[in-house]
Amino acid sequence: MVRGLYTAYTGMINEQRRLDIISNNLANSATIGYKQENVTSQAFRDMLTYRIKDGSNAYVDAPIGNMNPGVKIGETYMNWGQGSLRQTENPYDLAIEGDGFFAVNVVDGNGESKIYYTRNGCFNRTADGYIVDADGNCLQGTGGDIQIPDDAVDITVDGAGAIYADGIYIDTIKLTDFEDYNYLKLYGDNFYEAVDGAVEVDARAVIEQGYTEQSNVNVIDEMVSMITITRAYEAGQKMIQTQDSLLNRAVNDVGKV
Repeated sequence: MVRGLYTAYTGMINEQRRLDIISNNLANSATIGYKQENVTSQAFRDMLTYRIKDGSNAYVDAPIGNMNPGVKIGETYMNWGQGSLRQTENPYDLAIEGDGFFAVNVVDGNGESKIYYTRNGCFNRTADGYIVDADGNCLQGTGGDIQIPDDAVDITVDGAGAIYADGIYIDTIKLTDFEDYNYLKLYGDNFYEAVDGAVEVDARAVIEQGYTEQSNVNVIDEMVSMITITRAYEAGQKMIQTQDSLLNRAVNDVGKV
């Protein structure tokens, strides 16, 4: 019965963590370039149980079989599927159609800079001509931070990422792809950091100017999953109540006999 309490408890904790991930997906369903997170569940590894301090066996600990102490989160993974493109007609809004990421130079509070990767192509132009995201992080080109002349009026970006200001070539947007996305670590809600083992490859994607890639979260599917998780959590609660009732009878009724 105590084992039943533990199994129900681990199941409820598991559902709570799944609910946290789904809640985060719903909260970012309108975030540009956001990729849906998913989670798997798996059983704890079976453990060998022992009979201890058993007088019938000369007080020698003896194995009596295997037991499984419940369920746990298996792994959290990303759905890297393409999000829909929405036209904005803003020349600094860019969307990637295909596999790949924009590279941006992020400067922390200590003044140290590091390259992060994102699918969020909502950029704007500063007074100095730099192309930056909403937090002021510079978009990277083949020559580093992309800067456009202050007096440029007509900004054009072709499918390969080449930038032209009033017909004059400026730079090419650096698109980066990776051999294995398992070596990308989520940073915040929309940035990814390449960890040890990440191998860069040429991005085979097309850049669409005047568009943004929307989140690939399906709100209806997430709501259905949320309902399923809520019911599973309630089942765990009922299991604990049942186990508690059995323990109560074992102590107060059977114990009297």
